[in-house]
Amino acid sequence: MNYTNDLTTYIVEEYKSNPSTKTVDKLADELGKSPKSIIGKLSREGVYQRAIYTSKTGETPVTKMELVSNIAENLDIEIEDLVGLDKSPKAALKALELATGK
Repeated sequence: MNYTNDLTTYIVEEYKSNPSTKTVDKLADELGKSPKSIIGKLSREGVYQRAIYTSKTGETPVTKMELVSNIAENLDIEIEDLVGLDKSPKAALKALELATGK
């Protein structure tokens, strides 16, 4: 699927004015292209922004290993000293991270 310079400029400007999935879908319908094709072109042009995922509570997701790493840092110990802690429930790790925070 080839994009002319004018078409590329149009796609980029439309997306920049409202960077969202809805804009991608609108452009795909309007131009008879697939959303993946539009996203690919926007990516090659360096303007596409991936959606930022959030958890059910609206927070940015944090892995258990990141929590354990933060706890180790808060306690000023090596992460290897906390081997197996990542198997704990996430809520417990969050509470421990908060309690050990400096």
